[in-house]
Amino acid sequence: MTTATTDLHRPATGPAFQGIGAGRKIKNAVATTLVALAFLVAVVPLVWVLWSVVQKGLQPILSADWWTHSLYGLRPYDDRGGAYHAIYGTVVQALSTALLSVPVGVMVGVYLVEYGAGTRLARFTTFMVDILTGVPSIVSGLFVYALWISILGFGRSGFAVSLSLLLLMIPVVIRTTEEMLRIVPNELREASYALGVPKWKTIVKIVLPTAMSGIVTGVMLGLARVMGETAPALIVGAYASSINLNVFDGNQANLPLLMNDQFANPETAGFNRTWGAAMSLVLIIMLFNLLATVISRLSAIKK
Repeated sequence: MTTATTDLHRPATGPAFQGIGAGRKIKNAVATTLVALAFLVAVVPLVWVLWSVVQKGLQPILSADWWTHSLYGLRPYDDRGGAYHAIYGTVVQALSTALLSVPVGVMVGVYLVEYGAGTRLARFTTFMVDILTGVPSIVSGLFVYALWISILGFGRSGFAVSLSLLLLMIPVVIRTTEEMLRIVPNELREASYALGVPKWKTIVKIVLPTAMSGIVTGVMLGLARVMGETAPALIVGAYASSINLNVFDGNQANLPLLMNDQFANPETAGFNRTWGAAMSLVLIIMLFNLLATVISRLSAIKK
């Protein structure tokens, strides 16, 4: 009896730890080195591009005229004037695009995850979103030109540019919304349903706020993509050297159009304006991302 009790309380013994073999150490070192090299390959071009933009574009934007004057009436070699007409056009066109694309993209994403999972319509919608994701920007510009200008008879305007950018931003918003909603735990939905909360209110009050941070990030990524597109602006828009406050009528400049116009200018003034416009575009996108960070933190569910 004593022997049996002693055997029950005796700790089980197993094979002794032999240590990490030399082969595994070599594989780990090789993998670590490859990951570090891949990181450098990705970071070095990014830092190089940012340094070039800051080095060549910082001087023009430090002038007060850059933010308060346009290029109206200036000759190509005049190293004066500013880009506030193009900055205004970029911001207004981007906000118009977001105002149209975000509600549509979020609602489509909600349908694909919450209502239409597995249905034929959902599969068809996913297929069309995949196609739109790979559509070149110039194709969206040609489509809007054919429909909005040639068939419906509207003129070129900043709003026409927003419509062409809309086709590029909607797939990004849909995909981001869909992925963010999928990672929301089902336990949250089930707990809400168990309390008798309707499905639509569960989505609005629980699911969407939980995924809001990721959705806002996706919207900012979409805006960052469309704000730098030049091809749609060249086709359905037109550059203007003075400011146009009306986004629905008349030529309206934006920063990509300004860069395209000044890049053809052989004078030093055109070179400086091109890099200044690039620097301004980077700053605007950075400000939008900072604003998105603040919005996502304020909209997050407090634990």
